[in-house]
Amino acid sequence: MLNRVRSAVAHLVSSGGAPPPRPKSPDLPNAASAPPAAAPEAPRSPPAKAGSGSATPAKAVETRASFSRPTFLQLSPGGLRRADDHAGRAVQSPPDTGRRLPWSTGYAEVINAGKSRHNEDQACCEVVYVEGRRSVTGAPRELSRGQQGLCFYYWGLFDGHAGGGAAEMASRLLHRHIREQLKDLVDILQDPSPPPLCLPTTPGTPDSSDPSHLLGPQSCWSSQKEVTHESLVVGAIENAFQLMDEQMARERRGHQVEGGCCALVVVYLLGKVYVANAGDSRAIIVRNGEIIPMSREFTPETERQRLQLLGFLKPELLGSEFTHLEFPRRVLPKELGQRMLYRDQNMTGWAYKKIELEDLRFPLVCGEGKKARVMATIGVTRGLGDHNLKVCSSTLPIKPFLSCFPEVRVYDLTQYEHCPDDVLVLGTDGLWDVTTDYEVAATVDRVLSAYEPNDHSRYTALAQALVLGARGTPRDRGWRLPNNKLGSGDDISVFVIPLGGPGSYS
Repeated sequence: MLNRVRSAVAHLVSSGGAPPPRPKSPDLPNAASAPPAAAPEAPRSPPAKAGSGSATPAKAVETRASFSRPTFLQLSPGGLRRADDHAGRAVQSPPDTGRRLPWSTGYAEVINAGKSRHNEDQACCEVVYVEGRRSVTGAPRELSRGQQGLCFYYWGLFDGHAGGGAAEMASRLLHRHIREQLKDLVDILQDPSPPPLCLPTTPGTPDSSDPSHLLGPQSCWSSQKEVTHESLVVGAIENAFQLMDEQMARERRGHQVEGGCCALVVVYLLGKVYVANAGDSRAIIVRNGEIIPMSREFTPETERQRLQLLGFLKPELLGSEFTHLEFPRRVLPKELGQRMLYRDQNMTGWAYKKIELEDLRFPLVCGEGKKARVMATIGVTRGLGDHNLKVCSSTLPIKPFLSCFPEVRVYDLTQYEHCPDDVLVLGTDGLWDVTTDYEVAATVDRVLSAYEPNDHSRYTALAQALVLGARGTPRDRGWRLPNNKLGSGDDISVFVIPLGGPGSYS
């Protein structure tokens, strides 16, 4: 087993850190168990469907059914073929028609340079209406003081790996899970008074018995904690991510949802922007030239201590081949008994320890930068899916080390006066691998200054410029940036959300 893991790592290093290719999963059918949509969703931009005749090769059917792009791109069959061209890598954006994305949002994407079979990124942009939870009789419950339902704006980028099935499923369903989680909060979020600790029981449900007898006269409980409306929305988003991940686990066999995806989601609700990130995509706000990070990457390096702590608490997850400890390099058998630098789940610095036989096992976290891997297999530590992922040539599952919960950051739009040049930029790692925050801010200033503030196409032009800047131009030795460094060979997807001007939340 140890030799097989070593061989896998050697392959990763020699191939530039890219995981070995996996078979592409077929197109995801509509999930019958998903909550009903607020409005019927238009189909994706699909290639022509194969007929039902037996003469069509099975491989051709799988090829056509396994690739789709976001609905709002409105791609024709010919446009879909151009979007799937790894050689030309044409930048795709919504058509310049009277119908724009919410808030005049800009979007652009480009396929990878042969890294995977298809573009495994997916995107979603929706306006979602939330009604209050209905009673058991089916009648809507009464809203106090004439309150109505809630409406939230939603943007999502999903970076798939080991196939695009998980990313596509998340792009179709995650906003529905968020809507379901918000149904209980419709009245509460519109009421300025503090949220209730307990919701009233559903009619027909017997009340629980009085638990006061369980508390002694000198209760150790402190005074009631303060819970904000904002934290309720954060909790709803976190729960939605978990439910989405559980649905993928239940339906991965029937829908053949292989692989997983990183998820970067933005929700605008009642004056605040909630940015939820699980993976290595990132978001920043550029406001009056200032850069405000709205997420961080979750990789084996950034989450080393969390992974090591889990390996320490549950050594059975490591089998007999891995150690939760980290060393500056692989420990050699001849170094048994010597003292070597190490660090564990409690340490940020390094110290010396005596090398023992168990230290010869393969490290749980290995490699550096983009080549860092969990159990020599995967380079991200948060996301959705990956329920079938196992260590190469082993039965050890990796999912226990991968968290589906996002980190949610909140930005209050009502606290600032935003101009039309203030934007929230969302990008998959294909953008950030070769582009810094400062370069993005410079591109924002350069592109938007060339357009009138009321020109709705300026944000699409900015998204295209960011994608083109990260992709580079084709040369003899691959796609190159102006400084002759390699451009991004990964899928690149970018949303540009204006925070003021034509896309104003007002």
